[in-house]
Amino acid sequence: MNNFIFGRYLPGNSLIHKMNPAAKMLIAFAYIIMVFFANNLITYVVMAATVLLFVLLSKCSFGYFIKGLMPMLWVIIFTVMIQVFFGSGGHVYFSWGIVKLTSYGILNAIVLTIRFMLIIAMSTVLTLTTSPLEISQGISALLKPLKRFNFPVETFSLMISISLRFVPTLTDETKLIMDAQRSRGVDFGDGGLIKRVKAFVPLLIPLFVSAFKHADDLSIAMEARGYQTNKERSHFHAFKWKPNDFVCMLLILVMAIVIFIYRS
Repeated sequence: MNNFIFGRYLPGNSLIHKMNPAAKMLIAFAYIIMVFFANNLITYVVMAATVLLFVLLSKCSFGYFIKGLMPMLWVIIFTVMIQVFFGSGGHVYFSWGIVKLTSYGILNAIVLTIRFMLIIAMSTVLTLTTSPLEISQGISALLKPLKRFNFPVETFSLMISISLRFVPTLTDETKLIMDAQRSRGVDFGDGGLIKRVKAFVPLLIPLFVSAFKHADDLSIAMEARGYQTNKERSHFHAFKWKPNDFVCMLLILVMAIVIFIYRS
């Protein structure tokens, strides 16, 4: 829980922090899409170098990103194990019933691990350098053309930003509830897998109660400030496109061209 950093915002004065949130979101989406086009060593090296450059430009500690990958490690390992032991194709190294260890399965597991890490790293750069309010404004700017079709752009962008804002809050709430239950004798690490899963069930009720309380408090605060979904919203900070936005987008475009050239 202490290592979970997705959704947290770190205030800063770096080049990435100063970028237009709409530009950052376009770059992140384009990068994630390009991850699935990369299919060999050269293309993955190019993508890794690109995300590393963005990490350095954000001036966030590289160790902080490594620490942030740890909570997702079990998801990655579980997915990799499925690919390794249930993949088919290529040379078969081991076979026992439906379980097979093949060269194609091992290759898929490696590719999947790399893709997971690249996507998580770029998503973390976005959330660490962009506040929930900026994310809301970025989504609103990108979806603005949909207003012609009566799509509730402002409501949708606000919903996404609130969701991201409460990810770290609910994570902290979960940690507090776990500590409270440990003080009452609950052991979350004792016994086998089934027993550990059952130990987490009592967390759900207080966590849901806390989530609904936060939602109720937030709705009251918004109503007290006159928020209405059918009104055009104004923004205190008006984000404009700057040269560094176009430079970073050009960098992603160059990366995409290189990937399409060298992909097998």
